[in-house]
Amino acid sequence: MSNFIFSSPGKYVQGSGVLDELGEYAKALGGKAFLIADDIVWGITGDRVKASLEKAGVAFYYERFNGEASGNEITRLASQARDAGTELVVGLGGGKTMDTAKAVADELKQRVAIVPTIASTDAPCSALSVIYSDDGVFESYRFYDRNPDLVLVDTHICAQAPVRLFASGIADGLATYVEAQAVKRNLSLSMVGGKPTIAGMAIAQACEETLLTYGLSAYQAVENHVVSPAVESVVEANTLLSGLGFENGGLAGAHAIHNGFTAIQGDIHHLTHGEKVAYGTLTHMVLEQRPDEEIARYIRFYRQIKMPTTLKELHLDNESFENLVKVGALACSEGDTLRNLNPTLTAEEVAQAIVAVDAFSKTVTD
Repeated sequence: MSNFIFSSPGKYVQGSGVLDELGEYAKALGGKAFLIADDIVWGITGDRVKASLEKAGVAFYYERFNGEASGNEITRLASQARDAGTELVVGLGGGKTMDTAKAVADELKQRVAIVPTIASTDAPCSALSVIYSDDGVFESYRFYDRNPDLVLVDTHICAQAPVRLFASGIADGLATYVEAQAVKRNLSLSMVGGKPTIAGMAIAQACEETLLTYGLSAYQAVENHVVSPAVESVVEANTLLSGLGFENGGLAGAHAIHNGFTAIQGDIHHLTHGEKVAYGTLTHMVLEQRPDEEIARYIRFYRQIKMPTTLKELHLDNESFENLVKVGALACSEGDTLRNLNPTLTAEEVAQAIVAVDAFSKTVTD
């Protein structure tokens, strides 16, 4: 008999300019920090991070992130951190940097602080990482005993990032309640290995409501690189509500189909995580036979924030059906979450649903 489980980060801090307070929050977690960021993120945040840590009396060691959350990169960085004698791992940047930082902290059994510079994924708050090969092919989920100790989100920095990334976070967040409902309905388990709690489902529902209510105006504000109240709400939904919602509610079809897309080559891999999840969400909805108008509402909203709703926008319009079956086969694999939607689905049924989304989307008027 499974228990009801709810898991969350130790502390979540969000606000415009809050990066300058990183040192004060980090000080409570360790006296010497190992910082992981890629060149672009370090160029944007490095001076402020260093100033904040120095002011708080936290020593630090910076190491460049190579760009892929792979076993080899995790091993390399963990070795560097061990040699440097650090006590706290700090990941600054996007989803793959965060996932790598969590894995490095787990290797060293140290605390971890996550500082997202884009509101494009729900990775910051969760006690798991998505692990890829060095070539970027999905391999597995890696689970941890605890969530990050600190998640610190500077909304001003997030609003300076390309609006496409912000929209991708919204699309990723919109999968949360859709998938959590499937998990609960099918008596499956959440990502923390328990039955979904009332709190987890309520958070997932609030995530969807917030994004559909304020997503468009927040998108327009970020297009102009400003932080409005709607932006604050949507950043929280993209990061905290989506993170808590997917972890405590569970994943199902949308993310499994996203992972399935790694089975084929081509321009689809130039799309963001959220763009692929958007199409995966629509495919999930088709597979569970949601009402047409419900799916159409999502399609219209995705169009407003420029997320893909057709195979052409996914760069898959010239893909053979045989290759779409390969996507379905990977999505149906034992280690993924499609079984939480329906354990009897076949690769061919998933491929047919991918095509059905395209056909239906072309008939939906704005």
